[in-house]
Amino acid sequence: MSLPEPPSVFHPTPARESVWWWRLLGGDGAEVEVPEEYADQRFPSQSDAESWIGEFYPELTEVGVESVVLLEHDREVYGPMSLSA
Repeated sequence: MSLPEPPSVFHPTPARESVWWWRLLGGDGAEVEVPEEYADQRFPSQSDAESWIGEFYPELTEVGVESVVLLEHDREVYGPMSLSA
């Protein structure tokens, strides 16, 4: 008689894999509310997060973002980094 296989403890999901994100800050250093298409973006790698900020920083500055902080989960990786030219 064989025992049933135990259920897997961890099933990766996009939410769990996407642990890199940007804290978007205004001139006073407080987080800025941005349009939905820029809010709560999560990325599977640091490279993906950096590519995204490189592509969308002009739009972010137009909605009041002046600097960003890169985070992995809740750990600050670097920043604040200015988005001004």
